[in-house]
Amino acid sequence: MKLVEQIKQPIINEMECFEQKFKESMVSKVPLLNRITHYIVRRKGKQMRPMFVFLVAKMVSDGNFDERTYRGAAIIELIHTATLVHDDVVDDSNRRRGFFSVNALWKNKIAVLVGDFLLSKGLLLSIDNDDFDILKLISVAVREMSEGELLQIEKARRLDIDEEVYFEIIRQKTATLIAACCGIGAASVNASKEEVEKMRLFGELIGIAFQIKDDLFDYTDAQIGKPTGIDIKEQKMTLPLIYTLNNCSKSEKKWLINSVKNHNFDKKRVKEVINFVKDNGGIEYTIKQMKSYQKKALAMLESYPESPYKTSLLTMVNYVIERKK
Repeated sequence: MKLVEQIKQPIINEMECFEQKFKESMVSKVPLLNRITHYIVRRKGKQMRPMFVFLVAKMVSDGNFDERTYRGAAIIELIHTATLVHDDVVDDSNRRRGFFSVNALWKNKIAVLVGDFLLSKGLLLSIDNDDFDILKLISVAVREMSEGELLQIEKARRLDIDEEVYFEIIRQKTATLIAACCGIGAASVNASKEEVEKMRLFGELIGIAFQIKDDLFDYTDAQIGKPTGIDIKEQKMTLPLIYTLNNCSKSEKKWLINSVKNHNFDKKRVKEVINFVKDNGGIEYTIKQMKSYQKKALAMLESYPESPYKTSLLTMVNYVIERKK
């Protein structure tokens, strides 16, 4: 059995039920919108985010939850889908998970409006049911995701990202939504404020480890989801490169920055940069950082009694850093 299927096992019925509820949460009176949302639903990914919501909710409440948890998961998935649709417009990307993106099929104008529609659907789902605690958690995540994206754009122009800024960017861009999933999972079963915050932080730690793993893929030779060196081509400053820049001589630093700035489409030069990062400890350092976040996340689950939900969350934390794509 695949690891993701194994993680899903204790909540398999809830996930099936959720799929139906999620479809219903997207319905509109506009036929064009229904065609597009139907297209989106049919091409869904692994649905890790709803899984986090359900597993956390069940772990902190001894296996109980109700409609509020389903709504929490639907809100997360609506907002996440909205950000993906908008991201494809921002990145001018024509593909998403191997299929055509919404903007590729229906153009940017419609894609932006679809993203807005999904965002408003998510927010209204909370408001209509007085889930204001859930609304606050998701609204903070949306704000931080936008800030993180803009911070990265601003810094990438000057290539002056240090480690502190890098961690702030990935915390906001990637980790904040996984943090919201775990916080919402706890809030949906009326856990205490302290427990909601603890689970939110747990999600943040996993999210940071997840993004570091993603950044490592750029420096691996294996045939994975994204080709080697793509971050360098896009002038993205990730941890392996940041560490190497901070730990090499002045002339080497000059050569690295010049390579990323002016020769980022030269395949030979990109390969040289990758090898230089590998030879100067950039990969080892990054793996060490990723494992330290993983360890902190695992430690946060120690106080919970053994249950299939806790086991799945532990497996999920390990899957995040061991996945092959």
